[in-house]
Amino acid sequence: MNNLNEGEAKVVGYVEQKRKELEKYLPELTRRSDFFEFWEETIAEAQEVPLRPERKEIDYPIPSVRVYDISYNGMDETRIHGWLILPAFLSKEKYPCVVHYHGFNGSRGNPVGYMHFVMMGMAVLAVDCRDQGGKTGNSAQYTHGYSSNVACRGVHNKYEYYFRHVYMDCLKAIDFACAQEEIDADRIVIDGGSQGGGLGMAIAALDNRAKLAMVDVPSNSNIVARIEGNHGAFGSVTEFLRHHPELTDQVMDNLSYFDTMNMAERIQCPVLASVALKDETCPPQMYYATYNRIVGEKEIFLYPFNGHEGGGSKQAEVKLAHLRRRFPDWFEV
Repeated sequence: MNNLNEGEAKVVGYVEQKRKELEKYLPELTRRSDFFEFWEETIAEAQEVPLRPERKEIDYPIPSVRVYDISYNGMDETRIHGWLILPAFLSKEKYPCVVHYHGFNGSRGNPVGYMHFVMMGMAVLAVDCRDQGGKTGNSAQYTHGYSSNVACRGVHNKYEYYFRHVYMDCLKAIDFACAQEEIDADRIVIDGGSQGGGLGMAIAALDNRAKLAMVDVPSNSNIVARIEGNHGAFGSVTEFLRHHPELTDQVMDNLSYFDTMNMAERIQCPVLASVALKDETCPPQMYYATYNRIVGEKEIFLYPFNGHEGGGSKQAEVKLAHLRRRFPDWFEV
């Protein structure tokens, strides 16, 4: 029986209304005909570089965890630095592992920032992005000198572009995790926010080893719109094109290879995402250009009055609860 009076419309909540609007956002793909061949070639090139993993345990004030300062070869033998943290208080032979990618101009951070995952009984591998805020440098060569930040470094050549190297560094982080005797290679989870969320989407599309991707306020989606709106790190490309308008078509063509909306159909693992509706750095509709094209299992949380900080600790607890529900056998003692 319909309880609504004649002519009375069903009230749709504020967040649900915004969600429905975002679910309609589907800009035309910018993918070129050789898109997947380009990435197959890139992955093959990266895999030819020996990983040469190293780890050294550090003295950490929490005796029930083990913390290792780690490094490995990225795409071009740039040494990528990170942390490997193990929940040694459980005394298991192997642990599920969260592979964490950080936000723009950040770093692997400090081990204490990952203790919520460790207390769940998960190992954590947190890695630097090259040439940002951590220990990791950059051995890549660039033939164009102009760069106001790394997001526009190499935009004139897709083979030199900064994120080509970073995507592969992040893929090789999974190689590192799977090579550790304490890590269960069948229980890998990707985690990241902002730039790290964009990296998580890219790696989920380019590699099928992760069982779940958890991404918050993700970047690297609908890059043309990011440039047009001068949003976040891609504002550096906007600035570059002010100086070099004659390169506009070439740059847009090159960056299309790194846009996660062009990769989304290849994502096989479930995705747990979040966006913030007042985010001007990574506007939510930009990510929805990717999210709306994910054909597999997915769930997204909207924070209506938050900016680029996203859901913060609330979303962190959402992710912990989601892990517990989805993988209960991972956390059996």
